[in-house]
Amino acid sequence: MSLQVLLADPPTRPDGRLDYARRILRAEAAALELVARRLDDAFLQAVDILLHVSAGAAGRIAVTGTGKSADVGLKIAGTLNSTGTRAYFLDATRAVHGDLGMVHPDDAVLLLSHSGESEEILRLLGPLRPLARALIALTGNPGSTLARKADVAVVYGPLDEVCPLGLAPSASTTAMIALGDALAFVLSQERDFTHEDFARFHPAGSLGRKLLKVEAAMRQGGELRVAPATDTVRSVFARARHRGRRTGAVMLIDADGRLSGLFTDSDLARLIEGRRDAALDRPIAEVMTRNPRTAVVGSRVLDAVEMLRRHKISELPVVDADGRPVGLLDVTDLIGGIAAEDATARVA
Repeated sequence: MSLQVLLADPPTRPDGRLDYARRILRAEAAALELVARRLDDAFLQAVDILLHVSAGAAGRIAVTGTGKSADVGLKIAGTLNSTGTRAYFLDATRAVHGDLGMVHPDDAVLLLSHSGESEEILRLLGPLRPLARALIALTGNPGSTLARKADVAVVYGPLDEVCPLGLAPSASTTAMIALGDALAFVLSQERDFTHEDFARFHPAGSLGRKLLKVEAAMRQGGELRVAPATDTVRSVFARARHRGRRTGAVMLIDADGRLSGLFTDSDLARLIEGRRDAALDRPIAEVMTRNPRTAVVGSRVLDAVEMLRRHKISELPVVDADGRPVGLLDVTDLIGGIAAEDATARVA
């Protein structure tokens, strides 16, 4: 079924708008299915070039377009960067007024033009040729000037735009975005891009925070409260507090320095409320939580957060391979970070 058939007879009544919106989405989905069937070896050639260029110390991917293709180019450059392929957007108009100085001899340039005849893009071809390692076209027109003059042309073919007039870029820009995603994700797969790599490039987001390893989020060093399990409760809490963020848990260790238990401010409050004053001068080992749940160095914050949620606990000791405490995850830090990000997003 053609895109034109899917979009025939736009609604004239208000109650037909939702149905028409669904037909628009199905038409764009049909366009993507068509593009997927047309994909050929040129796509793989483009991947090989981009992989080779981005593997070098200096090489990056310059993405350029004009009009709506420029908007798509910004998105593609962002997706490449966030998935491990260094990229930047090269404004087609500003390029010929000095921004060509951004281009390094080891760079590859991805040029976007549905028609392949955009004046701003074509006038870049000559100046770019000696400045960059390779020129890759992303276009819908196999016989276009851009497709013929590029080193590799990824051609998605003719598409019917889904706007009622058949004019506004829609199916074509959707295809460009999807092909940009395909390039970025195939490249990330080729270089074995991991969850940890993704987290390194997204340190401020809640998703990135969850993907980080626990070492990046835990309290450590002088912020920890660690004491021998043989000490009394009173002596443990009588010690001068460490500087930095205050943690509500004391990690108790045995003679070999391994974690043997956990005692929190809430545990202390329960002793006092229960008038168990004698316990204050007994070894803290008698009232601590033995063998508490822990996270291991190198594990992900995402898994630690799930453990905190599932077991309804507020503190999670982090131990090394020998069971010695090296850090503490406190739920208030994780919640505070997410809340701060949400507030920043609302202000923006």
